[in-house]
Amino acid sequence: VQLQAFGGGLVQSGGSLRLSCAASGRTFSRYIMGWFRQAPGKEREFVAGISWSGGTSDYIDSVKGRFSISRDNAKNTVYLQMSSLKPEDTAVYYCAARASSWPAYSDNRYDYWGQGTLVTVSS
Repeated sequence: VQLQAFGGGLVQSGGSLRLSCAASGRTFSRYIMGWFRQAPGKEREFVAGISWSGGTSDYIDSVKGRFSISRDNAKNTVYLQMSSLKPEDTAVYYCAARASSWPAYSDNRYDYWGQGTLVTVSS
């Protein structure tokens, strides 16, 4: 499966953005989807993940209550709605797909990756 993430940009602290990740292929619904991020000088970290059906999701503690992951299997797309953004959310955000069981929080458990989209939150 090929993934393409978009929707990043520059936003002020407290603002919102919605990231999208479009997947190719007809088996999108069989993949667990995740969003990861990598800030300058830091390791890539798990942000949010969602199960095949969208019925189960999980988040890193620092974004709980502010970010929401969802998916539309008919459109082969996964979304990350980000609200109340903080400067520390500044990073390149990546979407990823895992062709195995839920949950998965480590990047080495994901099989396919998008190219990343930059989110910059100004103070």
